[in-house]
Amino acid sequence: MASAFEYAPAPESRSVVDIAPSYGLFIDGEFTEAADGKVFKTLSPSSEEVLSEVARAGAEDVDRAVKAARRAFEKWSALPGSERAKYLFRIARIIQERSRELAVLETLDNGKPIKETRDADLPLVAAHFFYYAGWADKLDHAGYGANPRPLGVAGQIIPWNFPLLMLAWKIAPALATGNTVVLKPAETTPLSALFFADICRQAGLPKGVVNILTGYGDAGQALVEHADVDKVAFTGSTAVGKAIARSIAGTDKKATLELGGKGANIVFDDAPLDQAVEGIVTGIFFNQGQVCCAGSRLLVQESVQDELLDALKRRLTTLRLGDPLDKNTDIGAINSAEQLSRITALVETGEAEGAERWSAPCELPSSGYWFAPTLFTNVTQAHTVARDEIFGPVLSVLSFRTPDEAVAKANNSQYGLSAGIWTEKGSRILAVANRLRAGVVWANTFNKFDPTSPFGGYKESGFGREGGRHGLEAYLDV
Repeated sequence: MASAFEYAPAPESRSVVDIAPSYGLFIDGEFTEAADGKVFKTLSPSSEEVLSEVARAGAEDVDRAVKAARRAFEKWSALPGSERAKYLFRIARIIQERSRELAVLETLDNGKPIKETRDADLPLVAAHFFYYAGWADKLDHAGYGANPRPLGVAGQIIPWNFPLLMLAWKIAPALATGNTVVLKPAETTPLSALFFADICRQAGLPKGVVNILTGYGDAGQALVEHADVDKVAFTGSTAVGKAIARSIAGTDKKATLELGGKGANIVFDDAPLDQAVEGIVTGIFFNQGQVCCAGSRLLVQESVQDELLDALKRRLTTLRLGDPLDKNTDIGAINSAEQLSRITALVETGEAEGAERWSAPCELPSSGYWFAPTLFTNVTQAHTVARDEIFGPVLSVLSFRTPDEAVAKANNSQYGLSAGIWTEKGSRILAVANRLRAGVVWANTFNKFDPTSPFGGYKESGFGREGGRHGLEAYLDV
């Protein structure tokens, strides 16, 4: 059936962002080439075009950056909190002023729709810097004792799914508490971190307080293992998180690890189904499902399963997949060829194991990395698609009869990062949420974030909390 409304193209202009042909490492307030001269290219996932050439950091560059951060630490940590707050406020305001430019840049380099970078990512990035600027002169009242001290040099490694937001989650509390930073962005999305380096200069941040090293896993490993790094903060895969934990075992380094997830989204028979459908779509198809806390396991009470699935499939046929810079686009590009290959392999495994696949009918662009919104039914807890993190626009649907069964199935996972509950009964929300082993539990909503609220997981989803007052503790000697 033809739609009553046709969407005309509404592309955001690329002209608002000026991407240089090449970028260096940001060390001690200056852009510099890698010591060995190595570079790599960053591609736009939606078109596979080369956006820029970026310096590739090695162990020698890591050492230079850590030494710069150590030199800067003495003066930065000695500043009154009110002075550090001024820099954070400046950074937040500049991010707001350059938000359109940064949103287009993030969409080009990451592949996510412009309406997500513009309306979700960038407002949250600025909000985190504003929030932690407010804490900088109130650390004595944060509940960690009188005059809590910073740790020193923080080595931070961030993923490609929310490049600028993950940067804010880590740098803002680190600077507010008086630490200095060496940050390594993901190799597929280095550009927004390099633009942030320019924002630091624009804000007049003292040299060496923030250092940005673009590169691959070897640079991240060298940063984690550097003897003069006091704190390691990592967001990424559970496998890499385990390697980091082994690497720093026996040292006095403090660490926070925010790792994988396989979040359960539980829909009871008294839930507002239309609202639940929208929450399910937000939970798994936001950012193409490339979200560690995605609601990738849908648990539906048997009596409403057929009705909910019919409504969900109808909704998925209305999602618009295509050019991420188009303001009408709901589903953008998968971040890389490697990630697309992983999603495809796991989906094929699901089919081979007997789960029933349904994909929304849509035309995939001829260039770039794309995957249609997909769901699996007839799924059991033994299926790979119900256990492993796919990190793509793929939803596994299971059913349950009683609240006890829902809780048991939700907790039957090596992960424990997020969960959702849909019901009209407040008492049921509280009773079920209290039994779920998940760091964040959303009620009648999903994927809602706020800088005042802590975020983190249980089990193989990592340890430590980011955001809120709790996020200060990770950067203080308490």
